[in-house]
Amino acid sequence: MYPGELARSQPDKIAYRMASSGETVSYKQLDEASNRGAQLFRSLGLQAGDHVALHMENNARFFEICWAAQRAGLIYTAISSRLTASELEYIVSDSGARVYIGSHKLREVAERAAPSMANLDGRYLVGGAIDGFADWEKSIADHAPDPIADEVEGNDMLYSSGTTGRPKGVSIPFDGKPIGTPPAMLGLLQGLYGARQDSVYLSPAPLYHAAPLRFNMAMMRLGATCIVMESFDAMEALRLIEAHRVTISQWVPSMFVRMFKLTDEQRAQHDLSSLQSAIHAAAPCPLPVKEKMIDWWGPVLFEYYAGTEGNGFTTINSEEWMTHKGSVGKALLGEIHILDENGEEQPPGEPGVIYFAGGGKFEYHNDAQKTAESRTQQGWSTLGDIGYLDDEGYLYLTDRKSNMIISGGVNIYPQESENVLITHPKVADAAVFGVPNEDFGEEVKAVVQPIDMADANADLEAELLEFCQAHLAKIKCPKSIDFEAELPRHPTGKLYKRLLKDRYWGDRKSRII
Repeated sequence: MYPGELARSQPDKIAYRMASSGETVSYKQLDEASNRGAQLFRSLGLQAGDHVALHMENNARFFEICWAAQRAGLIYTAISSRLTASELEYIVSDSGARVYIGSHKLREVAERAAPSMANLDGRYLVGGAIDGFADWEKSIADHAPDPIADEVEGNDMLYSSGTTGRPKGVSIPFDGKPIGTPPAMLGLLQGLYGARQDSVYLSPAPLYHAAPLRFNMAMMRLGATCIVMESFDAMEALRLIEAHRVTISQWVPSMFVRMFKLTDEQRAQHDLSSLQSAIHAAAPCPLPVKEKMIDWWGPVLFEYYAGTEGNGFTTINSEEWMTHKGSVGKALLGEIHILDENGEEQPPGEPGVIYFAGGGKFEYHNDAQKTAESRTQQGWSTLGDIGYLDDEGYLYLTDRKSNMIISGGVNIYPQESENVLITHPKVADAAVFGVPNEDFGEEVKAVVQPIDMADANADLEAELLEFCQAHLAKIKCPKSIDFEAELPRHPTGKLYKRLLKDRYWGDRKSRII
């Protein structure tokens, strides 16, 4: 159930392979490297419950460091490789990290943030040292490849994407469980998706995100092999499934959308029959896209709804989804309650804020107010999403509360019009949000990334407006559309709408007109 055991039972088996470089790490290599890293942490004075920070792109050292922290009982924060120096400084400081491990590829960001990290117990880079940062590989080579005497399970503390305001760390209670204690994620992988020792898992997303990090770590506890993409490419992902006979994979809906921008010939090039479970989450999947995915891949799609907070979990398979289209499933962890703005329970079919009762516990690190705001008096917790339950208890998402548009007193959830626009053959990506309107408070605005920017003109705007109104009530559709060559979308599939909205709201003190 952890690298030490697996190094003894299957030392030469590949724990993970980097898709582009082809570099492999066996379970014996993973065990030895993570032992050396844990020894280094102890030599620096770090004890169970202390914090460390990782800041790097997908590379072959990533999991060696995570397992070193995990085995030393440390709380590790994987930081987005896309952040600026000031954002990096904030998370390293806010998390209370005593050690920073970055990568040579991101050295310029690390250098700019270096003055704020002067008091850390250690600063390292994978791939080569620079002034003020030691070489991680050379540093751990000075330590024995043997387990530390006081191994204990650590855990991650990941930060929200920061789509509104500064990101906050999601702190899960640390209880110092004995080494080898299986996490809840392992049971989900085995029970829901059929994961086992001979599974091959394709991971196409950034490893600093909760699901890719936790799913990969759990698959390695089983002794499976993970194929880790350095960055996502639709054609390459399909090739990897065939080449490695991938059995389990995980995706976000925007990846499916990109696959359907390929030609029919490109999509038919590779044998995908090895796939047993294709898991997706992180954002609502447009109905036409999911219908086409099931038609293409078969009933192997599994969707879930959950958050980094781990306060609840819903699940739905392909067969269920076909009879409950648009649902993210029934609760497997936690009991769902839908509440209106007054905290009153909503009947089936009526949307409100989604709360979970009886799920996992969490707090927002260093933010008691945000933690309190996520709770009801009963102790139920929310991620801030809007949705409703049907008569059978299936959950349907409509939007995030922070993205809701209020126009003339009418609540409008932009996800609906985004789901329509993204299915247009000339659209690569779309964002819908509210912009100022003196008469109605807000009006609906869309910013679209066309397949070809040469098409970005008034004719395409009119075509898209007509297309949207043919599928949705006019009040839900954009009043106007602007075009961008690329939308600011996070690699995990989340859209930074704030960056777009700020252009239209300017320096207004309030977004209530």
